[in-house]
Amino acid sequence: MVNPRYEYRALLACDIAGSAGRGEQRLQEIRRVLRSTLFDALSIADLDPRNFLYVDTGDGCQLVAPAALPKAGLLFPLLPELNSRIREHNRKTCADTGLRVRAAVHAGEIRLDPDGTVSGAPFEALARLLDSAPLRHATRAGTGGTPVAAILSHHFYEETVGHGYEGLDADAFTAADVRVKEYAAKAWLWYPGSPVGPRVDPGRDTDSGGQPAQSGPGTVEQLVQATGNGTVFAVHRGVQHIRHHDRG
Repeated sequence: MVNPRYEYRALLACDIAGSAGRGEQRLQEIRRVLRSTLFDALSIADLDPRNFLYVDTGDGCQLVAPAALPKAGLLFPLLPELNSRIREHNRKTCADTGLRVRAAVHAGEIRLDPDGTVSGAPFEALARLLDSAPLRHATRAGTGGTPVAAILSHHFYEETVGHGYEGLDADAFTAADVRVKEYAAKAWLWYPGSPVGPRVDPGRDTDSGGQPAQSGPGTVEQLVQATGNGTVFAVHRGVQHIRHHDRG
């Protein structure tokens, strides 16, 4: 019998908001779009999708990074690139096949079984972060031009943003208290309207109903009420500052 091994890995989970009720054909289409845009974003970020374990979760996915990948690689420029590609898809498609995506990022010791399956406590934390009220509200707060909102575990934040990696602006993240079932922890939001988020042209972008977007980076502030714990998060006005850099 071959024993399982445990390795420290960075994890990214994505979930398509509002995927239910679209019908089988449209569900399959938006699942295909999520995978395609995510793989394109990985490639643009100089990450080989073949080095990642991709787990389909039905209306989203889990991505297990290779052991050698620095954790910051799952944030910048990957998240802005993913947002850009989904935004472009949304501009060209109808509301029924448009995407708005919640993303959660965490890292920890996971179990890798000989048959290729993965498991462990880090996946439980990842699922709770993805299902949290602050992330859901941040996703709904965005305009049609900024379709991706992400949440980082406190551990992941400290190991990436806290270390001052180039391209990761600490001011672009807002602290959030996450309480889902038995899980309670501090986390950090990166969401539509934050300084690291892609710029939005209010004259071009529309929301899911086809109406002009009411706000975006550099315009007015939005308030997101995280129901259940009474915490209010402000989505601050800001401008994207992205500097490309070589990976050593």
